[in-house]
Amino acid sequence: LTRARTNKNRYYLIARNLSYTEYVKIKSFPLFNLGVYKGGIIVDQQTVREHPIGKIAERTIGYERVNPDGTPDGKGIEWAFRKYLKGKDGRIWKQKIAKGQWKPIRDDNEIEPQDGYDVISTIDVYIQDIAHHALLKQLELYEAEHGCVVVMETKTGHVKAISNLGRDEKSGNYYETINYAVAESHEPGSTFKLVDMIALLDDNKVDTSKVYDSRGGVITYRGDKVRDSHNGGYGKISLGKGFEVSSNTILVQAVYENYKNNPQQFIDRVNNLGLNKPLGLPFQGEGKPVVHQTTDKNWNPNILPWMAFGYSVAMTPLQTLTLYNAVANNGEMVKPQFVSEIKEWNKTIKKYDKQVINPKICSDQTNKKLKALLENVVKRGTGSKLYSKDFSMAGKTGTAQANYGKNGGSEKHYVSSFVGYFPADEPKYSCIVVVHEPNTAKNNYYGADVAGPVFKRVAQKIFTDSPTTNEVKNLQKKEKIQEKSYSDYYAKAETKMNLVPNVHGMAGMDAVALLGNLGLKVKV
Repeated sequence: LTRARTNKNRYYLIARNLSYTEYVKIKSFPLFNLGVYKGGIIVDQQTVREHPIGKIAERTIGYERVNPDGTPDGKGIEWAFRKYLKGKDGRIWKQKIAKGQWKPIRDDNEIEPQDGYDVISTIDVYIQDIAHHALLKQLELYEAEHGCVVVMETKTGHVKAISNLGRDEKSGNYYETINYAVAESHEPGSTFKLVDMIALLDDNKVDTSKVYDSRGGVITYRGDKVRDSHNGGYGKISLGKGFEVSSNTILVQAVYENYKNNPQQFIDRVNNLGLNKPLGLPFQGEGKPVVHQTTDKNWNPNILPWMAFGYSVAMTPLQTLTLYNAVANNGEMVKPQFVSEIKEWNKTIKKYDKQVINPKICSDQTNKKLKALLENVVKRGTGSKLYSKDFSMAGKTGTAQANYGKNGGSEKHYVSSFVGYFPADEPKYSCIVVVHEPNTAKNNYYGADVAGPVFKRVAQKIFTDSPTTNEVKNLQKKEKIQEKSYSDYYAKAETKMNLVPNVHGMAGMDAVALLGNLGLKVKV
């Protein structure tokens, strides 16, 4: 600055890419307070995109960009709600003062840009952080190809967390590049057995007490074999027990025997649940479900028994979650929502209310039985590893064989999943975890082992650390260090009156978000 002033340079570039704090500091220099003829400062402002929560939920938050050919493009919430976010461009004259340097001219022709509206997402930063790291840990442990986890509020359908992580082949690290929960339609495997039970019970075909013979764990239909994962089968057991232990032979027999003469009746039940069409989410590229109809040219008699254990049918993870959430919500199916309202400062421009897809997916009696079955899966069935006497959960495991080897190889690939809700007695959240292609060399690819632990970590962590929303009267609390790892995590969920959450040891951003969600005013 001294040299430039001595050389009588009229304009001199001081610095680029200053932060606001640096700008305020420089502006306070005495030289810049001498007036336009003796000093002064010219500032050219630029807008920079920031991700205050880092890479978490990056794919769902999305972006807007211009392709090389000039066409606009984007993904996620930002692209879907761009008409609200966009605002209006401003205008300012600039004078060229040196090669590649322009000086803004402040005059009456200047038009200030207008900010767009604020889009308020349903994502809870605290729950999102839990879900993201729980999924990441399991993907790394099993060296899986990709996976997703979604947490949804039962009553409203508000998506509180959604994490989609895929492995980069070169680095081996996981990134948010594809919204698998929304876009990827795949054969669900045993999680589809809930549809079997809805149809069988609500159509009064059979009750959960009906006994079937698993026939040594193998049944053949038109030359194709249906096998149980448990060698030798389960002997003679009830339909309810068959669901709890996820017996393919039991569920297939029940469905085939009761619908083989009229398979369209079963298909109609699937259609009435809305599983034959997309959810109609605001995002580009929503996956399309596959539900074969008896009128299709490629229909064959084996499609019915194969559908009974989650094959010859395809759904997105969000579709599966929406179905299970309906059971948790006493039969009312609500549409997943990612945005709660549009605001201009403190003024609400538009509010997104709950959208009901189906007010009653089944009778109250059927729904009550479904809840009992799903809770028993965790208590004494395939999900028993998730069971905790201190915290109730309900759900269903799923393991689907994706193919029988790539590029002519013999290695099998699996999709492991767990979907359910918690607490089981008074559901507040539903959650689905899907992990694609866990490393079978670890000799473990079942949904209860691969996806189940993610569900359990998310559920217990939310309710162990979730604070009471009762009126705060006493701020006294014992000092506690925030956990740094989930590996040794185990805690009993407790709710205590008149206490604010303990945020000691948390990152500032997370603490502010957590306290703010409770309606507390936070100063840093």
